[in-house]
Amino acid sequence: MRIAENWSDYALLDCSDGERLERWGEVLLIRPDPQVIWKGGRQSPLWREAHARYVRASSGGGQWEFDRQMPTPWRVAYGALLFGLKPMGFKHTGLFPEQAVNWEVLAGEVRRLCAPGLAHNQSQDAAQRPRVLNLFAYTGGATLACLAAGAHVTHVDAAKGMVLRARENAEISGLGSRPVRWIVEDCVKFAQREVRRENLYDIILMDPPSYGRGPGGEVWQLAAELDNLLTLCARLLQPRGMLLLNSYSAELSPAVMHYALARKLTPLLGGTVVCDEIGLRCQATDLSLPCGSTAVWRGEYSGSA
Repeated sequence: MRIAENWSDYALLDCSDGERLERWGEVLLIRPDPQVIWKGGRQSPLWREAHARYVRASSGGGQWEFDRQMPTPWRVAYGALLFGLKPMGFKHTGLFPEQAVNWEVLAGEVRRLCAPGLAHNQSQDAAQRPRVLNLFAYTGGATLACLAAGAHVTHVDAAKGMVLRARENAEISGLGSRPVRWIVEDCVKFAQREVRRENLYDIILMDPPSYGRGPGGEVWQLAAELDNLLTLCARLLQPRGMLLLNSYSAELSPAVMHYALARKLTPLLGGTVVCDEIGLRCQATDLSLPCGSTAVWRGEYSGSA
């Protein structure tokens, strides 16, 4: 398991009885987590100091219950990257802290592909920059990491509000002038159009939802759609490029994700696939909490993910 250990503004303080206790900057939150199946043994005294708790409803969904006054929104930093957070539906805050391990992988690949000194060059000239396609891009954590490393990024998400928040995060991180396209569109439809345009990318990353509905009521199920999505991505990748796929779906174990990428990409483009769980270290117990799986295909393998 790869652990996101470089945070200063986030910490998983404790976890037990189906819940996490987390510190986001100065804000303490309690959120449900179905993988925390062990009972008892809560060790942190800060459980009683939480600003808010997300409580699931028996009929599905849930709501935030606020016990202490807290700023909304507030900001957290990951290195030089800044993110605006607020309590959202489905227990979300606008950031997945475990994804920082993937931001590091992506930024490292961008830097490897960049001309010397390009990462710190504010020029809008995108021709010399590695081209990154971020599908299901949410509030832009990976987009910001790639921009800071020197990439030209195409950021795509079907939710206008999430794209707006990603743009705000880029601005407060001092990356608003970097070369980026902000696209509000269904990711599959955008990828289909890019294939017709014969556009190619050096890096493609995606963190698709396990299940969802489109604006017209269309049902999305990752397990059923993944093969088609990978077919499109294979036609958009440079032969020596990289594809990073993250999933929180219980149906897609690391082995299944490895097999899906290897079957789809290596016959066409060669390369190598590696896959592992990503997670967070719990301070109270030192256990490592799994928080999803990531598979990485590289056309020219240059190190571990």
